[in-house]
Amino acid sequence: MRNSTRSNVDPFIVMDVMEAARRAEETGRHIIHMEVGQPGTGAPKGATKALTAALDNDALGYTVALGLPALRRRIARLYGEWYGVDLNPERVVITPGSSGGFLLAFTALFDTGDRVGIGAPGYPSYRQILSALDLVPVDIQSSPENRLQPVAADLIGKNLKGLLVASPANPTGTMLDRAAMGGLIEAADAQGASFISDEIYHGLEYEAKAVTALELTDEAYVINSFSKYFSMTGWRVGWMVVPEDHVRVLERIAQNLFICAPHASQVAALAAMDCTEELEANLAVYRENRRLMIEGLPKAGFTSFAPPDGAFYVYADVSEHTDDSRAFAAEILEKAGVAVTPGLDFDPVRGATTLRFSYARSSADIREGLERLADFMKAR
Repeated sequence: MRNSTRSNVDPFIVMDVMEAARRAEETGRHIIHMEVGQPGTGAPKGATKALTAALDNDALGYTVALGLPALRRRIARLYGEWYGVDLNPERVVITPGSSGGFLLAFTALFDTGDRVGIGAPGYPSYRQILSALDLVPVDIQSSPENRLQPVAADLIGKNLKGLLVASPANPTGTMLDRAAMGGLIEAADAQGASFISDEIYHGLEYEAKAVTALELTDEAYVINSFSKYFSMTGWRVGWMVVPEDHVRVLERIAQNLFICAPHASQVAALAAMDCTEELEANLAVYRENRRLMIEGLPKAGFTSFAPPDGAFYVYADVSEHTDDSRAFAAEILEKAGVAVTPGLDFDPVRGATTLRFSYARSSADIREGLERLADFMKAR
């Protein structure tokens, strides 16, 4: 049986690393997970309690395609609480995770062959989803001088129909300030490109609050998720904020592609939004882990990285150690028992000399992982 040409996408390398780590654990080894961007904590207790109550009293069938109205209203309220933005809840669309949001956004905004700019390094699935939809991902090679974030000048001559940015970014954890975000919005608009802001790591900031595109414009798609700050990766629920005249477009597509996001997950997500004390306690752990990484990685021999502003990643230049990050990551897993992600996942051009370290797990794991890395590098 033949496969379509659109199915010829690259693997998500971090998932391959997770599988290799799983196989190692099956042999009895203790692996420290610094590869995956998944909180070590589960959903907030208030979320699981709310779902338990719902399961006792509700069949939990389909919701409407745009999502539970109560959840849409609560998300709109969040924008007032976090950013001072007065948001109409009718603009909120509940999605099956941020991945569902990207599928909806790319389908709604672009036609076959359209060129969509994405920052490099950047989240690898942007590129693969765009390719699977017969769109053209255009890597924008960001510079260390700009903390590996694209700037307006990088768009010159790119002939884009869309621009997707992420702040805080994966894999770097760096953020766009208000001026930088505004400059990119204006540059995209100048060439008629739709602007998409991936804000999945909002809430996970350490020294300054992240800027939402909605502070600067209503003519943007904003994508977010309950996976990171709200610690609900496996629940597969997220949201989009879109211009008012795009809501019906998204509704029609969502009806046909997904019917709706999982009802159970929406119930839990609504409750999670009021579990502030528990969520801020998680953030305190990431803040401590960030401190440990900034201090510990240089001691282990990984000295070249931009301190992250948000998320829970450090993206390090390891060119003094290797020109094959995939082989280097495999060696670290085998000899140190630490799973890390090769930079090729995030930047096909320059990623052979970079590694991403995630610090989303417990502080005890981070301390042990750093000790193992230091011992490995000394013996190498």
